[in-house]
Amino acid sequence: MDWESAAQRLAASTVNRPESRWYQPLATTPRHVFVPRWWARATSSEGEVWKLRDGPGDSEAWLRDVYADTTLVTRVGPRHADHAEMSQILPRGRAGRSTSSSTLPALLLMMYRAAWISDTSRLLVTCGSGYGTALACARLGEDQVTSVDVDPYLVQAARKRLAEAGHHPRVEVCDLTGDLPGGSYDRIISTVSVPAVPTSWLESLAPGGRLVTTIADTGLVIVADKTSDGGAVGRVAPEAAGFMSARHGEDYDDTFPENPPLWQTAQHAEGESITTSRYPLMYVPDTWDVRSTLELLVPGIDHRQHTAEDGTRTIYMLHADGSWARATAAGRRESPTVHQGGSRRLWDELDRIRTWLVVDGDLPIRGAKVTISPDGAVTFSRKGWSSTISGATSVPAQ
Repeated sequence: MDWESAAQRLAASTVNRPESRWYQPLATTPRHVFVPRWWARATSSEGEVWKLRDGPGDSEAWLRDVYADTTLVTRVGPRHADHAEMSQILPRGRAGRSTSSSTLPALLLMMYRAAWISDTSRLLVTCGSGYGTALACARLGEDQVTSVDVDPYLVQAARKRLAEAGHHPRVEVCDLTGDLPGGSYDRIISTVSVPAVPTSWLESLAPGGRLVTTIADTGLVIVADKTSDGGAVGRVAPEAAGFMSARHGEDYDDTFPENPPLWQTAQHAEGESITTSRYPLMYVPDTWDVRSTLELLVPGIDHRQHTAEDGTRTIYMLHADGSWARATAAGRRESPTVHQGGSRRLWDELDRIRTWLVVDGDLPIRGAKVTISPDGAVTFSRKGWSSTISGATSVPAQ
């Protein structure tokens, strides 16, 4: 199998300039070793599903898919592709959420470049399939790289596959939000998202060290350098990214089961407020700036959507405090009818952000300053606006 040519094409299309320090790592790292099997999106009579793909069973498709600039899902819920039967089909959506993957190479490089890695940098990175760890080893050398994952099998498999690729970095089982493996790191780069910056990161960062991560349930990439008080300062990166949230066990905790009473209410109740929105329907997860701003103002909204056979679309917003919204429109340009209930008017919060965007031309989260306190609270500020998150708590301010 001529994987070398495929890797070189991936490097050329991803990095563009052969003199880049990341060109050779991409061109010489055998990604197929790290992703022998994966879950691919498909449609069946049962709806949207995950189907297993086996690389060795179709080497041509293996090369094509693995050496493309795309994310390959390797784990759905607790089911790793390595352990699945070829005939196995898993549901997608809430019943089948991806829990590990091999991140698309361009996004990995964006995170690594944002870290401003030098030749002497000591890195802590997240593991997953091990492919990103291999790129870091190829760039720096294995002695400067520590890689962590909460999943013992992923760590075991990554160690084996990294060795096959010629690398033997430190790879440890670790809950990323808890204590990190002992040592001091110049860079911490997380390709899983966190609700706030863990204090263990700040404690493990060397003086002047840099962290790069994403904030859970947003598209925000934050880049921050450690300060003398034990906190960090930086900015929201211009690029948006969405990573899986850090988990603490086999699967994610599900705040909203498939059919709770609130979901039934949101689908059928009239609500205390019935209005017509000034804006067309918007499915918030498809955006990054609106989604991120809304998550800071009202954290924890569960977004759902449905399209009827006649093309009518309905968007739902649910919150654990009992608030809900349902917006329905027959066409993309029509103003939807909005039903809302509970203690907060979730759709009104969304429309307030959209008005903000129309009036100002952007939202202040773009390029916002990031200030991280020693206890891990993250404050975003720009143009007189600020919002602070600490764990699962968001405290907006105007």
